[in-house]
Amino acid sequence: MAAALRAGLYRPLAEDDDRAAYWVRHVRNGVWLTEIAAWSTVGYVFLTDTPGRQHPVILALAGAVILAVPGLLLLPLRAMMRDSRGPTLFYLWSIATTVVVIIGTRLDGGSASPLDGLLFVTLTYMAVAYSPYGVVAMGSVMIASYFVFVELPGVSTSGLFFLTLLGSITMICALASANSWAAYDRQVLLVRTQETLAATDPLTGIPNRRAFMDRVTRAVTDAAWGHQSVVCLVDLDGFKAVNDAGGHAAGDAMLKAVGIALGAAVRETDTVARLGGDEFAVLADASTGTSGEVLAERLRAAVAQAGGAAGVTASVGVAEVEPGDDVEDLMHRADAAMYRSKGAGGDRVTSLAS
Repeated sequence: MAAALRAGLYRPLAEDDDRAAYWVRHVRNGVWLTEIAAWSTVGYVFLTDTPGRQHPVILALAGAVILAVPGLLLLPLRAMMRDSRGPTLFYLWSIATTVVVIIGTRLDGGSASPLDGLLFVTLTYMAVAYSPYGVVAMGSVMIASYFVFVELPGVSTSGLFFLTLLGSITMICALASANSWAAYDRQVLLVRTQETLAATDPLTGIPNRRAFMDRVTRAVTDAAWGHQSVVCLVDLDGFKAVNDAGGHAAGDAMLKAVGIALGAAVRETDTVARLGGDEFAVLADASTGTSGEVLAERLRAAVAQAGGAAGVTASVGVAEVEPGDDVEDLMHRADAAMYRSKGAGGDRVTSLAS
């Protein structure tokens, strides 16, 4: 229960830069809103004939808010919104605001003071950032604080009405928060699904050319830091005969079988992709002592086993990823090696040095 409560209260606010920027803007808007509320309180205390008229404590609290709140903008907000510091900031901000408003309300005559209306502003503004758990928690803190420090020891009808209204607003904000987070989750799921589809070959379910080239680009960058990788291009021999004899359905079945076989021949951290047609590619870690030629031989044997009944084999070209490589040049080396294997009769492995 404790873990579930913590997960509900401290749901991550942002997982990417755009979402973090959104919450930073929310903090900035909150700073402006707080400044306006504080200056409005100053005007109210000076211009209104109430028990809190020109009260030094209320004026001191408003002045402290005016001076202190802009300091929030000096915090590393983008980084904070990515971990538990983001929700903590909003919780502490809500609690501090509640304390100031309760004190001001008490000094201005209790439930008869309009200053308690600032609790509604605080709750509705912060509810945008909170999960439903957080909305209920902060609403409960406000209700309990108001009842204990403003209403007691005597309970007024107007005070009870205010508490009822605050409780209702808390429930409405919790429902709005639940709907907002549910909509955000659906949006994130949709975006991730689209990204996955854009990077996946629809026939075999493995990465496509676009995803493979992105990973090769990262591998070239990592090579500058000593991380060794190898690229293997795998072109099927005899695939056209499968299509001619059994039609496209037979060809598609063969491509799926080859994709599965290649995936079984490498580690989970390696990448098997279909570049198009009957051409596949593998990007593998070579820093564990396994040479590119050994890996390529495993790939060739895997294809020979998967396609043996139909006479399908593989011509494999190998190219080591070198620091400073141009991605196009790297792929050209692997392609040239693959064509050399094919020109030599197929069902073999060729490696070309950079």
